[in-house]
Amino acid sequence: MLIEIGYNRSKVIDYAEKWAFSRNPRYMDFQNMGGDCTNFASQCIFAGCGVMNYAQTFGWYYINASKRTASWTGVPFLYNFLVANRGQGPYAAQVERGDIDAGDIVQLGNADGFYHSPVVCRVNGGEIYVAAHTFDAYMRPLSSYYYDDIRYVHIAGARQNI
Repeated sequence: MLIEIGYNRSKVIDYAEKWAFSRNPRYMDFQNMGGDCTNFASQCIFAGCGVMNYAQTFGWYYINASKRTASWTGVPFLYNFLVANRGQGPYAAQVERGDIDAGDIVQLGNADGFYHSPVVCRVNGGEIYVAAHTFDAYMRPLSSYYYDDIRYVHIAGARQNI
């Protein structure tokens, strides 16, 4: 049976601030293997909900570098998991810019697809400020990025099996 456990946006922001310019030794750094941005985004999301989804192929979890899902570290896979998840763990919806909040993520893209997953740390005065790995940042204005496409992913909550 699944119960709603909520999503603690303050914990997401605290985690992002602590680890934006360093690496949590609990997780492998994927910087030299395609980038660490979605790994960092997943860590932040996990800080906000504390629940992983251990479904083999379509879940969202990290045990170690060789025991993890593609959704933990891959930009399109994280999006697909979050918007389709009906089970344990975080779930989300793609929304308009005005519906984004601290603790959510944005994904940046170009003609080849989406390639970057910054974590929203603050929305203030029409500007969105983000934290990210690969090109490490904390409170970087989203407007300072160059991209052709963007999607806003609002984390609506999380569920846990009881």
